[in-house]
Amino acid sequence: MSHHKYLQLLSDKYPNRLEAAKEIVLLSSVLSLTKGTEIFLSDIHGEHEAFEHVLRNGSGVIKQKIKELFPEIGVLACNRLATLIYYPAEKLPMIKEEVEDLPDFYRLTLKCQIALTRSFASIYSTKKFRKNLPVGFDQVIGELVAEREIGQANDYYDHLIESIIEIKQADPLIIAFAKLIQRLAIHRIHIIGDVYDRGPGAEFIMDEVTKHHSVDFQWGNHDVVWMGAGLGSEACMANVIRLCLRYGNTDTLEKGYGIQLLPLASFAIEHYEQDKSLAFQPKVDLSDMLNESEHWLNSIMHKAITILQFKLEGQVIKRRSIFNMTDRLLLDKIDVERKEVQVDGQVYTMKDNFFPTLDPRDPYALSEEEQVLIEGIKESFLKSERLQRHVRTLFEKGSMYLVSNGNLLYHGCIPLTVDGQFKAVDLGWGPKKGKALMDNLDQQMKIAYAGDRQSPECLYAIDLCWYLWAGSDSPLFGKDKMATFERYFLEEKSTHKETKDFYYTYRDDPATCQMILEEFGLKEGVILNGHVPVSVKKGESPVKADGKLIVIDGGFAKAYQGKTGIAGFTLIHNCFGRQIVAHEPFESKAKAIVEELDIAYSQTVLNQSAQRLKVRDLDNGARIKEKIKDLKLLLSKYESGALRERF
Repeated sequence: MSHHKYLQLLSDKYPNRLEAAKEIVLLSSVLSLTKGTEIFLSDIHGEHEAFEHVLRNGSGVIKQKIKELFPEIGVLACNRLATLIYYPAEKLPMIKEEVEDLPDFYRLTLKCQIALTRSFASIYSTKKFRKNLPVGFDQVIGELVAEREIGQANDYYDHLIESIIEIKQADPLIIAFAKLIQRLAIHRIHIIGDVYDRGPGAEFIMDEVTKHHSVDFQWGNHDVVWMGAGLGSEACMANVIRLCLRYGNTDTLEKGYGIQLLPLASFAIEHYEQDKSLAFQPKVDLSDMLNESEHWLNSIMHKAITILQFKLEGQVIKRRSIFNMTDRLLLDKIDVERKEVQVDGQVYTMKDNFFPTLDPRDPYALSEEEQVLIEGIKESFLKSERLQRHVRTLFEKGSMYLVSNGNLLYHGCIPLTVDGQFKAVDLGWGPKKGKALMDNLDQQMKIAYAGDRQSPECLYAIDLCWYLWAGSDSPLFGKDKMATFERYFLEEKSTHKETKDFYYTYRDDPATCQMILEEFGLKEGVILNGHVPVSVKKGESPVKADGKLIVIDGGFAKAYQGKTGIAGFTLIHNCFGRQIVAHEPFESKAKAIVEELDIAYSQTVLNQSAQRLKVRDLDNGARIKEKIKDLKLLLSKYESGALRERF
């Protein structure tokens, strides 16, 4: 498009000098606003209550602001006010039962909320602030937070607050203020992969982020396998079901997404009722299951779907030779009679040789019953409205990586060679490495979602979802193999080893991290990474390569907390720089409300500056400057008469 045509299009929105000049003034003022707070999370793995708490408390930002604005407040009062803001509908009735002078409580609380709202609102333009105001209370809150002096010199606020109390609207107003403060405290949330699996409530997390006003994803391998399942990848669906059964977490499938597992249960009872393998017992305490029968049924369903998974994966590997994963074709290497299997040329004794659904003549073929079963499962996945809504959110708001305000975000790794250089990976479009590899994978994911589901290109891209979950050169997986078969069937621990990409050898090296940053267009900046939990209790630090790389997977999922020693990290990037927040385990929402507990317990300050960052210093600032430049050119065209003004 020629610049003249672009200016003509721009003139449709700003048809005269006055409109163009007004927009220039407004945009110029936005450039001088202070940078808002971004928070970064990774590897949430279904821990929805802990995730919701981080959203509500702004990863400690709200309590920090309370202490800053009200330095005289005591610890107990601070905790109570913070909890009221995090959980207003639940906490307010509890407080009302305890206070002696309710009107005085209302006055004090509302004035604190007004001060907090003013402080958080100061980094927003008036237009954007008003857009965030809750419907129904927009005018009242707008009046209360207007910059007028509170006190005897101007009793406007006092009269307004007294009127609110008198007409019994203080409760809903306090709740509205609390939700507004939560919203204003965080400008943007970045989720660096792995919402799904392990924990019990991924669907609730996705409900929250689907409606959130400012969030993005950098896909993790546990996300992409669910995305593939939502698109109809049978191999992905089998993996998703297996993981839910492995961790005794079928509620997400059945109650959360309406995926029917009864046909799988019937199939498992018919074919695996006599199975005695201990390898398929769920990784939960027996007391966490409903009863012993439930435990048994989970185990045989787990075994049945695992064998079905190996068959379906084998079919993908055979039709996609470009994936170079023939070493994962192991069903045809099993000698059932001898109870042996050949892996990497070596014969091993198997823990289990009960394979009633395996045809040794064609081990990757599905029986008629299996075909009917998987078609029914597939229909459930494709017809689940909630799952499809969440998958759409992941595709629309997600990407393989993101460059944002000097931060390079990706979940797993950038594949490297043995000597620390970018590894060329050929997945059907020629060798690609570094940024080009990530861009190509990103494009393929868009084809998987938006393409014609019957076209060869789209079918390949859907298969690629499974490869990104388990493939040897997948940047989201980052290992040479997923040794699922070996862990279930072989005692030898050496066969369970999954060798990490050389990225993990070199990521502590500042020069390597600088090479990666420059590959993605950053001369200076920080890599924010997830995927591999940081074992704090063994002395491992999340800060690597002299601060050029930060791993923010600290064990958000309870399944990892025994290994890491903490309950996760979040990273905050505000106007002064970056800081890491470490979290304590989150027991329950109910306990947090009653006991006024928080989970942010320590902070590590990184590259902080005494000078505040402004919008002009950010990526969005560069875009605003470009728009101002175009508007000034449009203004000059109006002034010269090259474009006619319209009124």
